[in-house]
Amino acid sequence: MYTIRAYSYRRARDLGVTIKPSRNRTKKLDVFDRQGKKLASIGAQGMNDYPTFMATRGKVYADKRRRLYKIRHTKDRTKRGTAGYYADKILW
Repeated sequence: MYTIRAYSYRRARDLGVTIKPSRNRTKKLDVFDRQGKKLASIGAQGMNDYPTFMATRGKVYADKRRRLYKIRHTKDRTKRGTAGYYADKILW
């Protein structure tokens, strides 16, 4: 099971959403708006993310992986309200 780190909680709060462990076993997090409506399930289970890399491999490696993630997901991470957008803002 995925451990939600303080980094992700802070990023979600800054976006005005809340996060909880996903009920979809293939995803890490469910994102909800202020009224409790589910917006998206984000983060593939089994894949690492920025807070995980920071905790296990250090900042230099995490920054390198973040840069590559952002290049790889340019199209889907820029459309506000999509799962890719929330994954980028909360997990990366």
